[in-house]
Amino acid sequence: MTADTDFCRLGRAVVETEMAALDALQSRIDGTFADACRSLLACSGRVVVLGMGKSGHIGGKLAATLASTGTPAFFVHPGEASHGDLGMITSGDCIIALSNSGETEEINRLLPAIKRRGLDLIAITGNARSTLAGAATIHLDAGVDAEACPLGLAPTASTTAALAMGDALAIALLDARGFTAEDFAHSHPGGRLGRRLLLRIEDLMHTGEAIPVVLPETTMADALLEMTRKGLGMTAVVDSQRQVLGIFTDGDLRRALDEGVDVHATAIDTVMTANPRCVEVSQLAAEALAVMERHSINGLLVNDAAGCLSGALNMHDLLRAGVV
Repeated sequence: MTADTDFCRLGRAVVETEMAALDALQSRIDGTFADACRSLLACSGRVVVLGMGKSGHIGGKLAATLASTGTPAFFVHPGEASHGDLGMITSGDCIIALSNSGETEEINRLLPAIKRRGLDLIAITGNARSTLAGAATIHLDAGVDAEACPLGLAPTASTTAALAMGDALAIALLDARGFTAEDFAHSHPGGRLGRRLLLRIEDLMHTGEAIPVVLPETTMADALLEMTRKGLGMTAVVDSQRQVLGIFTDGDLRRALDEGVDVHATAIDTVMTANPRCVEVSQLAAEALAVMERHSINGLLVNDAAGCLSGALNMHDLLRAGVV
């Protein structure tokens, strides 16, 4: 039976080999790499990524990374390309082909068609003297001295190097395009980042009749009825112009009861929290969350640009929307 120490020794050896491959890759981020970036920036169509086997998996990831960071891209399986999918590649597109050997038959079979269309071909290989490297407009060397596999067979260090080279391209392009976190969120509207960067308070807040609101002369008893009906654990206290005077929450209720206040005879403006923290409708929902967390509160009143009450929001609304 293999001992734990042997598992760990082999695992560390793999990591060390792949680290060495990445270290060697740094010196190849040079003028040729910059040429590849300029070619991709100048592309008027889409970036089409090709790769077979493990290189295909890396290619699929590269295409996804490019697409989500501002460079329209998609992956085409080379085997399918020669049976019709080549029609997905159009004038103005740019090709990135990944092959460690540079002699992948399914890719090299497509080279004449790519050349006929006059498309830029960026090859990422581990063999600068290969057929693919020679046919490429730009060749990026992702070669490694050794695979991490002790048999020297399974692609390991070579796929790590290709992955890093692809990521380097994607991030260099992201920066050159001035791609922002908000741009990223627009590409990921279903993700948590997208929700945090795109959702605004006005998208989540309670409005109209759903807002718990009372006038300052309202008794505590009636204010409690309003809180119960609206179910937000609070009520706004406003004047006749809907300017916010204060807020009354479950916490204010507990403090008032501890002091023996008569709920039927006491006006709400004598027990409310005056000048409460409010947010504006145009702010991000994430900003409302930050206010709640910073001040350890569970609800906020929402004002419009004129400072009048426009809505109400609580922590449950943010939880349901996935902002938290």
